[in-house]
Amino acid sequence: MKFTVKEIAQLIRGDIEGDPATMIDSVARIEEGHKGALSFLSNMNYEKYIYTTGSSAVIVDKDFNPSAPVSATLIRVDNSYEAFATLLNFYEQSKPRKKGIHPSAVIEDSARLGKDVYVGPMVYVGENVTVGDRCSLHPHVRIGDKSRLGDDTQLYPGATVYHECIIGNNCTIHSGSVIGSDGFGFAPQQDENYKKIPQIGNVILEDNVEIGANVVVDRATMGSTIIRKGVKLDNLIQIGHNVEVGENTVMAGQTGIAGSTKIGRNCMFGGQVGITGHVKIADGTKAAAKSGVNSNILKENTTVYGSPAFEYRKAQLSWIIFRRLPELK
Repeated sequence: MKFTVKEIAQLIRGDIEGDPATMIDSVARIEEGHKGALSFLSNMNYEKYIYTTGSSAVIVDKDFNPSAPVSATLIRVDNSYEAFATLLNFYEQSKPRKKGIHPSAVIEDSARLGKDVYVGPMVYVGENVTVGDRCSLHPHVRIGDKSRLGDDTQLYPGATVYHECIIGNNCTIHSGSVIGSDGFGFAPQQDENYKKIPQIGNVILEDNVEIGANVVVDRATMGSTIIRKGVKLDNLIQIGHNVEVGENTVMAGQTGIAGSTKIGRNCMFGGQVGITGHVKIADGTKAAAKSGVNSNILKENTTVYGSPAFEYRKAQLSWIIFRRLPELK
C-alpha cells in the first residue's frame, strides 16, 4: 500500500514541512530508514539519526527544533509516538482478516458462533460456548465449556480458555496463555501432605484487555478473578486466584501477583515485580522493576522500589548508603 505524506498528515492531523506529495510505502526505525519509509522521533537520544536517516518522511513533535538541516519531509504533531501508534493501528486494521471454519476444527453442537468468525485448524470449542462476532480463534486454541467471548476478540495459536470464563469485547490473548487454570489452593494435612481445594470460580476479562504470551490467570476459588477493562499484561505474568486488577493497569514481564490481592486503576509495574497475597494496592501506584511488595499501599499515586518495597526516593537514598557500607565499616 502506498500513501502520500499529505494523506498520512491528514490521518494524524499533522503539519507538513517539506513535500506533501512524497510517497510512503513502508515504515522503518529512524536509524534504519530508506527511501519510501516513514519513521518517527520521540526519544531525543535518537535525534542524531534524523540528520542522516534515509527515510523519506519523519513524524516529530511540533516543538522539535532541528540543530542541522533535515533532508526528510517532516510531519509535525502534538505527540509523535502516539501519532505513529495510530498509523500502525491503521495499517494493522487494513490487512485482510481471515474468515471461515477450518474442517479440522471441533465445535460442539451446543456452541454458538457469531458473524464473520475465523476458526483455525485443530481448534476446539466446547459445549454451550458463545463466540462473538468477528472473533479469530487461531490454530490449536481451546475454549472450555460454557465460556463466553465478546465481539472482535482474538486468540492466538495455542491459547487456552478454561470452562465458564468470560472474555470481553476487543480482547487479545497471545500464544501459550492460559485463562482459568486452577488457583494454587492446597490445605496442609496432619500427615504433612496437602489436600487440593477445588477451584470452582472463574476468570472475567473485561473489554479491551490484552494478555501477552505465556501468561496465566488463575480461576477463583469462589467468585471471580477479574481483569478490568483496558488492562495490558506483558509476557510471562502470573495472576493468582481471586485477584482483581483495576482498569488500565499495565504490567511488564515476569510480574507475579499472589492470590486475593486487589490492585487499583492506572497502576504500572516494572519487570519481575512480586506482590504478596491479600493486600490492597491504591490507584496510580507505580512499582519499579524487581520490587517486592509485601504490604498494603493505600496512598494513591505512590511510587515504590526495592524488596521489601518502600517509597522510591527513600529507597534510592538507602541504596546509596548501602553501596558505601564497606568503606563506612
